[in-house]
Amino acid sequence: MKYHLSFLAAAMLAAGCVNNATHKSGSTAKPATANATQPAAGNVDAEGFTTIFNGDWTNWRVNENPKAWSIVNGAFRANGDRSHCFYVGPLAPFKDFELKLDIKTEPGSNGGVYIHTKYLDTGWPWGGYETQVNQTHGDWRKSGSLYAVQDVKDVSVKDNEWYTHRVVVKGRNIKVYLNDKLVNEFTEEPGRQAGKDFERKLNEGTFALQAHDPKSVVLYRNIRVKKL
Repeated sequence: MKYHLSFLAAAMLAAGCVNNATHKSGSTAKPATANATQPAAGNVDAEGFTTIFNGDWTNWRVNENPKAWSIVNGAFRANGDRSHCFYVGPLAPFKDFELKLDIKTEPGSNGGVYIHTKYLDTGWPWGGYETQVNQTHGDWRKSGSLYAVQDVKDVSVKDNEWYTHRVVVKGRNIKVYLNDKLVNEFTEEPGRQAGKDFERKLNEGTFALQAHDPKSVVLYRNIRVKKL
């Protein structure tokens, strides 16, 4: 009996090692869980930006179709049926802020970065605004657009290259920069009301990253934010 128990324990340990190795090379989406050994917020750099994505699922939550998401080489990889990955960490909600992240798209891909939004189990996020991610997808609204509010037709960055996507919100004003070039600026009119299908109005909330469709491949990494 002792021999059989030892053999079973060794087999279980070996299986665990295999699973851990797979997880490190490319982990798939799972619900966010608290980690008592990790600080509530990430590192703060010299410019006051706090890292909110450290290459694992801590403080991020995927809603529908979790197989659309994985982490590859320290970046979120979005590729699959519609799904969104929400920041659910302790720094939320955000009102006035500056958000920076690095993005890379494969040709024909569509994605998005939502601001002032709120977690939903299914569907396109209703709250806040979507800042578009699209260089060569068929949708004419290109990167830097405030989707269906104030859109950008010109392409400022290239597929297959990392670029910096920066969003600054202060008061009623939104600015979107790509590689430090201002490509869109929008100021809400006084008394702006929430829409029926989508809010498209500043309030406060969190961030969400988009997996748009199975033909789109978008990578998101180096996500950091500074409250203003």
